[in-house]
Amino acid sequence: MSKNMMSKSRTSVSRRGFLRNAVKGSAAAAAAACTTVVAAPPEANALVRPPKPLPPDAVGLLYDSTLCIGCKACVTACKEVNHMPPDVGPAQQGWNAGGGDKPIYDSPVELSAKTLNVIKAYSHGTGATKDAAENGFAFIKRQCLHCADPSCVSVCPVSAMTKDAKTGIVNHDPSACIGCRYCVLSCPFGVPKYDYNDAFGEIKKCQLCKQQLAKNELPGCADVCPTGATLFGRTEDLKAEAKRRTALKVGEYTHFPRGDIAGKVGGPRSGHEKLVEAAYQTHIYGEKELGGTQCLAVSAVPFDKLNLPTNVPENGYPTLSEGIQHTLYAGMIAPATVFAGLAYLAHRNTKNHTDE
Repeated sequence: MSKNMMSKSRTSVSRRGFLRNAVKGSAAAAAAACTTVVAAPPEANALVRPPKPLPPDAVGLLYDSTLCIGCKACVTACKEVNHMPPDVGPAQQGWNAGGGDKPIYDSPVELSAKTLNVIKAYSHGTGATKDAAENGFAFIKRQCLHCADPSCVSVCPVSAMTKDAKTGIVNHDPSACIGCRYCVLSCPFGVPKYDYNDAFGEIKKCQLCKQQLAKNELPGCADVCPTGATLFGRTEDLKAEAKRRTALKVGEYTHFPRGDIAGKVGGPRSGHEKLVEAAYQTHIYGEKELGGTQCLAVSAVPFDKLNLPTNVPENGYPTLSEGIQHTLYAGMIAPATVFAGLAYLAHRNTKNHTDE
């Protein structure tokens, strides 16, 4: 074999080896950088950024499962206020077809691109007693909880999901959305929904009827609730009311407000006196879950039976994911490490080729 052919052969092998080793080396360097940062126990806290607090005037809802009668007036009002179409699932098509394209009833069974708020029911055994975990039934309201540190806002690459600095409401801007659906995947409560039936599908979620609040009117669900099971107000005021209720004893008479707990938004509403018939759980859902939420819930039935996630941490997931990102990219540590690994491999392979 001629010297020229041997040189070409060595050059070809050297290039392939370089590319192979470069890929392995850069991956190893990046992994080493991550391992160095993540595995060091003394610096573990540096990976978690501080949780974001709620704005002082954050607003939300308090849902009381013991007051809910399952009338679903809140679902209907939500549809009307937000101009949402009827939601009829495949299982209801047979009996709910109606005439033409219009169903007889709006019959949503879960949150969807057509339903921003839904009432679901828990039933056990005979289902004879309301608000009883054994042989009883209870209701739960599903909607966006407007987290203090929302995952959907953290993962959105174009800031289509934002959290209002004053009200704390988690908003979605369809004009900025690129349809990546990261928010759908990231929400631990399964709230944002994508409309797959529309060629120009959008993300849909409860935005606390912000258009109503701008007119000093209540969100649709709180406006029509006949028992005050859905109550609007400042989150801090609602939290205090939730603590008052969970301290109540069976057999006590107490006052339950309606509309806005402060009587300002939408005007004052008359509440009602009611006997406490079921012992409240001490757990206030949303007080601590994932850093806290602006929409809270109280119930006499444990929340895990009501199909709400109870095995979530007290800090929002973005405190860790953003903490890791900020740590890795602070001072360009990770990119610099990868570049150094590539530079070393390039130098080593060049030296080996020269020696040959």
